[in-house]
Formats: sequence, C-alpha cells, structure tokens
Amino acid sequence: MTKENAIKLFEQKQVRTHWDEEQEKWYFSIVDVIGILTDSPNPRKYWSVLKTRLKAEGSELATNCSQLKMRSTDGKLYNTDVADTEQLFRLLQSVPSKKAEPFKLWLAKVGRERLDEIEDPEIGIDRIMETYLKKGYSKEWVNQRLKSIEVRKELTDEWENRGIKRGQEYAILTDEITKAWSGLSVKEYKKHKELKKENLRDNMTNLELVLNMLAEATTTEISKEKKPKSFLESKKIANDGGTIAGNTRREIEVKTGKKIVTKTNAKVISTKIDVKKIKGK
Repeated sequence: MTKENAIKLFEQKQVRTHWDEEQEKWYFSIVDVIGILTDSPNPRKYWSVLKTRLKAEGSELATNCSQLKMRSTDGKLYNTDVADTEQLFRLLQSVPSKKAEPFKLWLAKVGRERLDEIEDPEIGIDRIMETYLKKGYSKEWVNQRLKSIEVRKELTDEWENRGIKRGQEYAILTDEITKAWSGLSVKEYKKHKELKKENLRDNMTNLELVLNMLAEATTTEISKEKKPKSFLESKKIANDGGTIAGNTRREIEVKTGKKIVTKTNAKVISTKIDVKKIKGK
C-alpha cells in the first residue's frame, strides 16, 4: 500500500485512509470510523441509517459526502464513502460515543504527522523503519526494504513519464518484471509464499529484495535510454530488465546450490530474528 492509500490504526483497529496530494488532506473511510465509535456489528447499516437522517436534517456531511475506491477485506476495490478531517469532526457530533474525544486527538495527530512528513521526508522514513522494526524485522532487512521503495518510486516515475497508466498497466509491467527475474508471476509468487492480501516485498528475504531491486533499477535505466513510446515497448523493456536480474539469480543458484525464491515469508523472517535475539541473550 502506498503513502496515498494507507491503513491507520486507532486502538489497534484499522481505518482505511487516502492522502490527497493536491489538497494536502486526509480522507477517511466513514464506515471504518463508525465501526470504531459504535462497536456496531454492522457499521455499514448504521451509517446508512445515520446518513438518511442527516440528509433529512440538511446536513452538509451527508449531501457532500465523497466516494473513493478503497480495498475491502476480500482484497477488491469498492467505492467507499469518505470524509476529510473537518467532516469527521462533524460526524463525531452526530454519533454518541465515549471514544469521541480520544478519536479527535487521534485525528489531529494523524494530520500533523503527514504535514510534518511533507516538510521533512526523513520523518516519514523514520516512521516506516519504526513500523517494520516493531513487526520483528532486522535493521539490515529494513534498510533493504527502504531502498527497494526508493527504487520502485524511480521506476514508477519513469513509467509515468512514458504515459503508462496507474493501476492495471503498472500491474502488468510489474508482473512482467517479476516473472522474468524470479520465474513466477506475482500471483504465483504470493501463492508460493502462502500469501493472500499481504505485500509481496514485505515477505521477501534480503536476497530476493536485492534481485527484485536489480530488476526494477535495470528496467528504469533501459527505459530512460530507449524512451519507449508505447505500452508494448515498455512491456518489452520490463522483460529485458527482469531477465538481466533473472540471469544473476541463476548464476547465484549454480554457485550456492540453493534456490533464491523461497517459501520464506514475514512470519518466518521475524521468527528467525526473534530466535537470534533470544540466543544472543
């Protein structure tokens, strides 16, 4: 998940969010917020009834409610009612809840953190590192992961410059790169690691991350030189970049006698780290 689309936690409960770069404001899933405030078994129905009442009262919150595509529990994207911070404060006045005040403080904190990150990007990097470390990853792995995010950003910037459309076209090119270097499509790779909705890169070993970075960085450089003018040309370049990293993978496997693409996922990675810490003590 990108910085623009992320999940924020309030009391360990998830709130889907979207950061609008142009307006410089957060949008929050109203249903998620309702679920937290009311502990309702059916927050969607609760919001539907409340929305009808607010419309009857002439509330701007109900009439000016926006929708954005957000990922649901089934992994698919659906149009979701969202509200900015100001609108959520109004919503809090309409929902009787003991959590209203702490939620207001949480909203203020979320807004402040994002603005801080705009002023100083290093703050955002520090927060990402802290999140990964709390999940049990080693500092070495986190450093690789942060580097992979930088490499990926350079690639998507290049794709954007070449007129590649976000979403499906990005996914197709990513799949092309992944299959060329690893021998597996993204879907096959995730199945190999027994993943569902989890981020594939968050479940790669150090060496897998390095080869994935090599594939994406190489694709970026080839694209800059070739300056593709169509999606099909970019697809060919994605395959070329992935193939170079794939050749490197095969050479390493021949020398070590070990497979690079493994079933190892985040659970195994963090468990290994915890064991090392225990032994160290």
